[in-house]
Amino acid sequence: MLELYQFEMSHYSEKVRFILDYKNLPYRKIEVTPGIGQIDLMRMSGQRQVPVLKDGNEVIADSTAIADYLDRQYPDHPLIPDDPKQKGLCLLIEQWADESIGLNARKAMIGALNRDQAFRKAFLPQSLPDPLRSLVGSVPREVLDVLGLGLGLTPDAIKSAEDALKRDLTALCFILREQPYLLGEQPTLADFAVAALTMYIKFPEGNYVNLPEALKGRGVTGIADIGTFKPFFDWRDKLYADYRLGASNGGSSSNPTSINIE
Repeated sequence: MLELYQFEMSHYSEKVRFILDYKNLPYRKIEVTPGIGQIDLMRMSGQRQVPVLKDGNEVIADSTAIADYLDRQYPDHPLIPDDPKQKGLCLLIEQWADESIGLNARKAMIGALNRDQAFRKAFLPQSLPDPLRSLVGSVPREVLDVLGLGLGLTPDAIKSAEDALKRDLTALCFILREQPYLLGEQPTLADFAVAALTMYIKFPEGNYVNLPEALKGRGVTGIADIGTFKPFFDWRDKLYADYRLGASNGGSSSNPTSINIE
């Protein structure tokens, strides 16, 4: 069986899970423990980032490389069109999703965690004692802003990321206005990349990702909760319902050992 080395909360891991489900490929999720687990990952794959796919003796790192490998090795339900123009557009949109949506979504989510106490508390495991949950939730925003500055996430950087996401989602709404998928009548790698990489903007509802219940359907205030982008998230919800298998309907599932964004 295929083995996916992952962080459950990684949107790049979600991209690979989407692809595996679309291709109806059974797989086992292996949750990488941050730190020591990434040392093992380095020994196996030559790098420390998730996701990594293991197929027998083959070890493939990086979500784009994994998608390319799966399409070549398991050609049923192809991800990448044969037509040269469609293929070029598919790969361009996938790269855009990885480099623009994915990176800006992470910044915007961190900004939302800083601003929204309830959103911040929703990330905590349900098993955490209430006093600790309250303590984490009550950390002053000013303290979190200082921590963000240490990561280069100034208020201006977060606002710039949110503005870029709004432009991206507006463009996607226009593209999807009169066609079911980004390249026309059939889903491609472009669709699954965009759907997965928007996970931090608004977490999916349903039993697709092992999330705290309080996080499902929640996201970045001012983007996830306004009507302007509802057509996009409705489209994404349908993509999940049609192609992403959850624990309740036979999809691969395992309890994550940690919540980590990498």
